[in-house]
Amino acid sequence: MDDTSAKLRNLGGSLPVPNVQELAGGELTPAVLDRYLRGADDGGGAAAAAAESVPVVDLGRLLGQDGGEAQEEEASRLRAACEEWGFFQVVNHGVAEQAMEDVKADLEAFFQLPLAEKQAVAQGPGGIEGYGQAFVVSPEQKLDWADMLFLSTLPPEYRSLNLWPSRPATFRASLQRYAAGVQRVAEHLLGAMARNLLLPAGGLKRLAAAQTVRINYYPACPEEAHVDELVGLSPHSDAVGLTLLLQVSPVPGLQIRRGGGWMPVEPLPGALVANVGDLLEVLTNGRYRSIEHRAVVDARHHRVSVAAFHNAMFDDTPYGPIQEILNASAQEPARYRTIAVEDYVKLVLSSKLQGKNIMDAMKIN
Repeated sequence: MDDTSAKLRNLGGSLPVPNVQELAGGELTPAVLDRYLRGADDGGGAAAAAAESVPVVDLGRLLGQDGGEAQEEEASRLRAACEEWGFFQVVNHGVAEQAMEDVKADLEAFFQLPLAEKQAVAQGPGGIEGYGQAFVVSPEQKLDWADMLFLSTLPPEYRSLNLWPSRPATFRASLQRYAAGVQRVAEHLLGAMARNLLLPAGGLKRLAAAQTVRINYYPACPEEAHVDELVGLSPHSDAVGLTLLLQVSPVPGLQIRRGGGWMPVEPLPGALVANVGDLLEVLTNGRYRSIEHRAVVDARHHRVSVAAFHNAMFDDTPYGPIQEILNASAQEPARYRTIAVEDYVKLVLSSKLQGKNIMDAMKIN
C-alpha cells in the first residue's frame, strides 16, 4: 500500500451498523426492523410499470468494427443516452464471458462465508474500504437493507490487499481480471463521449484512471408485507465519473428516477449497465447528467451486484467544468464550482446517500 492509498483510507468512514445478512436470517424485532422501513418520502414505495427501457449501446459498433455509418449511428445513440437518460446498457463490450462468470461465482461464494470470515476484512475506523457499510453519518438515519464489500482495484498501487478476501481462493485473481476488462470498457466509452463533445482526444480520459468496486449483498425481505418499505440502496446519484454495473444474481433490483417515478432496469444477459456519474456532469458542465437511482429488495431471493466506479487519480488536478466546453458557448457560464480532489472526496464520504445532494453542493447558485 503506497502513501496515496493510506491517505485515501483516512478521508472518511461510516458509523458501525448491524450486519443485515445476519439480521435477515434471524428473528427481527419491530424496533430493529423500524430503522429500515421507509415511506415514499424516504425513498421507499413501489415502482410503476415500465413503459420504456433504457437505451442499449453496442460498443463494438461504437468502436468502428462495422464501418463508418454504423459507428456514427452508435455514437448518436450514446450521445442521446448521456443527454436524455444518464443510463444505458452496454453490449458487445469485450469483457470475456469467462471473466464475468468467474467473478460472479466468487462474489456469491464470499457472501456465503461465515460472518467471522467476512469480518476478517471489515472496514477499519475512519475508512470505507473493506466489508461493512457506507454513508451512515447519523444514528437516527434510515438504513439500507444491504451489506457491502468496497475495494480499490486500480491502479494496483491503490489496493489495500489486506482487505481483499483470501477465500474463495480464486477471489483476488478473478476480481483483478474482471476489473481490468471493465476499465477498458470505461476508457472506450469515455473516449467516445469526448468525441461526441468535440473535445481533444483523451479529453475525459482522466475519469478512467482509477477504479473502485462496491460489491452489494441485498438479503431477501424477511417479511413480505414490508417488501416495498425496505430499500437496498438509498436513492442517489453516483459521485464518480462513470459507473459500470454487473448484475451477479438473476434477481432485478435497480430502478432509476424517470418521469417523476421509479422505473425498473431489466439487465440484458451479458450486458453491463452504465451510468453517468456526478463528476462527468461537472466536467461537461451539465451536458451529460447523472441520474438518481436506487436498489430495491426482493421478497424471496437475495441479490448480489458489483458496481465498478471510475474516477481520476488522487492528485492535484481539481474537478471543474472543462474549459473547452465553456469556450464553445460564450453564453454558457460555469454551472459548477471547481474543487480540489481531496476536498471532493471528503465531501462525498461525509455525506448521507441522498438524492443528488453532492451535485447540489457543487452547483454555482
